[in-house]
Amino acid sequence: MGQSEDLERELSELLTEGEIRENEAKKRERLSPKYEVRIQTHIDPIVEETRKYRSMARELDDRYDEYMRKTKQSKPSD
Repeated sequence: MGQSEDLERELSELLTEGEIRENEAKKRERLSPKYEVRIQTHIDPIVEETRKYRSMARELDDRYDEYMRKTKQSKPSD
């Protein structure tokens, strides 16, 4: 077993047992994530969803107005 696997096993045991003590928290920080997921999109899902909602109903607080203005400015010209 490698050092990483040992640390993962110890962390798993600690999480099932209860609270993590201070020195054990430092061990946990040394563990790197196994997976990283990144998704690049051509459209902004928040903008698309906001447009759909605005076509169906009027917003009460206009909370996405500033975000929508920013996306219009950063949008590349086609």
